[in-house]
Amino acid sequence: MTSTSAEFSALAPYGWDDSWAEAFAPFEADGLLPGRVVRVDRGQCDVVTADGTVRADTEFVVPRDPMKVVCTGDWVALDPGGDPRYVRAYLPRRTAFVRSTSSKRSEGQILAANVDHAVVAVSLAVELDLGRVERFLALAWESGAQPVVVLTKADLVPDPVTLAHLVQDVETSAPGVPVLTVSALHGDGLDVLVALVGSGTSVLLGQSGAGKSTLANALVGADVMDVRAARDVDGKGRHTTTTRNLLALPSGGVLIDTPGLRGVGLFDAGTGVGQVFTEIEELAERCRFQDCAHESEPGCAVRSAVENGELPQRRLESYRKLLRENQWIVAKTDARVRAELRREWRRKGAEGKAAMEAKRGRWA
Repeated sequence: MTSTSAEFSALAPYGWDDSWAEAFAPFEADGLLPGRVVRVDRGQCDVVTADGTVRADTEFVVPRDPMKVVCTGDWVALDPGGDPRYVRAYLPRRTAFVRSTSSKRSEGQILAANVDHAVVAVSLAVELDLGRVERFLALAWESGAQPVVVLTKADLVPDPVTLAHLVQDVETSAPGVPVLTVSALHGDGLDVLVALVGSGTSVLLGQSGAGKSTLANALVGADVMDVRAARDVDGKGRHTTTTRNLLALPSGGVLIDTPGLRGVGLFDAGTGVGQVFTEIEELAERCRFQDCAHESEPGCAVRSAVENGELPQRRLESYRKLLRENQWIVAKTDARVRAELRREWRRKGAEGKAAMEAKRGRWA
């Protein structure tokens, strides 16, 4: 450990530990100071340091790769003083929550760094979109964080039987993931969530109107985030949070609140997809053919499970959709994957042509 005791006491609430101090040692030798990024805005960022929060410019960390820009949650090396101050580098990330950009360039966008828990907020004020929950979870697992699903606005579902069915639906779509019900308005269920996020760093994710800002305020114990009512017609809200903000929690731990995410495109998240659909991956191991597409192949254990009612058809369709999307994203930057996909398309095309010719032969 090379950092001073003052730095440790000041930065420990934000996640500073011996491992970060060891990683920072080369920068300390150069006279730089450690800090954690709590907010990024247009090429500048707010960084919490042992001397308080300072404004710094990221001009010296502007790579072409958008995955390597400074983001909320990064631990950085700062100039010791001056006006303006500059971020000179960021420490290697332990985890990173990444989605694909909305552009056609197949780039990833990093939303938060060094996250231990990915809290996916899902509103019970509107009909559950289980496919979107699965999409969020795939990105969360891929990031290296432990996902948690929080069903917000539970006070709007007063019938305990109905609430239990909703929880069960989400649990089926989120194997291995804790599913909590919370009413931030009344404080119900918050104690369990507080205990869960009481150590490490958590990122709060979800669509606009999911109640993230209300939940963040409840966890912090103060109105630090603006809250606006969701539209009655569809339960969606306006973007009350426009930047990603890192907040120290009074009970311990750190929370990164994020703007509502309309688009959550996958970005090289094959492992995450497999984690979300573990039961399908396990069934696939029993298929007769190793490369079974779970469509019309004989001896397909996955299709058999669907036919027997063991596996919901919706789960299989969602699995296929996310796999196709992820393959498409990876193929745009990986020539080998592109070639494999072309061969697969040609094979399926040939099978379809042969099937049509066989039908014509029977009709003749």
